[in-house]
Amino acid sequence: MRPEPAEHDCDVVIAGGGMAGVAAAIAAVGDGLRVLLVERNAFLGGAATAGSVGQFVGWETRSGRRVIAGVAERIVEALRAEGGAAPHGHFTMSTGHVMDRVEYDPELLKIVLDRLVGESGAELLFNATVHGVEQRAGRLTRVHLATPSGPVVASAPVFVDASGDLALLSRAGAAFLAPDGNEGVQPATLMFAMAPVDFAVLDGLDEAEKRAIVARGVEIGALPRAAAHRSRVPGSDTAWFNVTRVDIDPDDPFALSRAEVEGRRQALAAARFLKENLPGLENAALTRLAPQLGIRDARRVKGDHVLTRDELAADTLPADTVACGAYPIDIHHPAGSAGLTFEEFGPDHYYGIPLRSLIPSGFDNVLTAGRGVSATHEAFAALRVMPTAMALGHAAGAAARLAVETARGTVRRIDVAALRGRLRDAGAFLGA
Repeated sequence: MRPEPAEHDCDVVIAGGGMAGVAAAIAAVGDGLRVLLVERNAFLGGAATAGSVGQFVGWETRSGRRVIAGVAERIVEALRAEGGAAPHGHFTMSTGHVMDRVEYDPELLKIVLDRLVGESGAELLFNATVHGVEQRAGRLTRVHLATPSGPVVASAPVFVDASGDLALLSRAGAAFLAPDGNEGVQPATLMFAMAPVDFAVLDGLDEAEKRAIVARGVEIGALPRAAAHRSRVPGSDTAWFNVTRVDIDPDDPFALSRAEVEGRRQALAAARFLKENLPGLENAALTRLAPQLGIRDARRVKGDHVLTRDELAADTLPADTVACGAYPIDIHHPAGSAGLTFEEFGPDHYYGIPLRSLIPSGFDNVLTAGRGVSATHEAFAALRVMPTAMALGHAAGAAARLAVETARGTVRRIDVAALRGRLRDAGAFLGA
């Protein structure tokens, strides 16, 4: 006999507890508002923890103007207070470009996110997956969740899909964008950690020597791409490596399962090669594998506005800008094509992301955040990094709160000027 679903009434339901979902939950909580954050894993952070990316990249323009702040900055400050985040710094990418970043400890991040969401007043539901929705006249009314203890049905006037794979919207029959021309889905990466690393030796390695070692690894098939990129866990001798390259089909669960296996195979081969060939890793061993692949790209929803590459490059910001970014267009191409497209903007250039790109077409009470932003393939390749995802989550959460408080849940009826004011009051950067 099937158990009766547990009913849960909320004001805002957020699907996905990655960095965008966490920021949305923190921003959505208001006086007396009931916010539920639903996550399929047993911890928060998404790609930052389950994917163990190990660094937040893309906070500023090339000239150093900070364009990501607000909730994202609060999260990093709280993590740094626990010794889990390094100071803001810079590194040279495999492309030779200089990029800013904050290196962090994925394990400490889990604990800090638990605390921040708990302190905000939002409620957490772990180990829960979306398996159905109810809707009426363009509005979601209830979401059906599967949990180990039985089904849960959560109702709310406003929903936010921050799940990355857009589980909520796909179950609701949302319209998704068709591929742009001959584009392919960007490959995924299985991060792996090695320790103990002699960072004095590794950091002092001549770049030409490193490139030669990496080229040899690619030539013999030990490295899947020409990179030995790594980040350091603060205060430790552990490095997380971003080296593997796994083609995926995000709509095929069996293909995704095979991709997880391939990612671990590549990680072991790469770790063995690096230990034997890269100075500073002679005494290191493979110590950890990320729990799951880091997904760069998947389905993209059709929103009220589809943000384009030309708009990112424009000198003016949209009137309804609710978040900004400065990260370049960074496309990892699938196997069989050119390896990487990396296109930077001007030295002090940043772009605005409009609220319209967070509102999926055909729904009156739903917002998206993180990978759910409505954008073309090229534009999305600039928006996909986690600091920008947190800024989008901040915006979506604040918009959800305003919709509940002032617009009976109808997200298109909120006062955009009031939303922008709230975001600025909370420290968000919306332009100079």
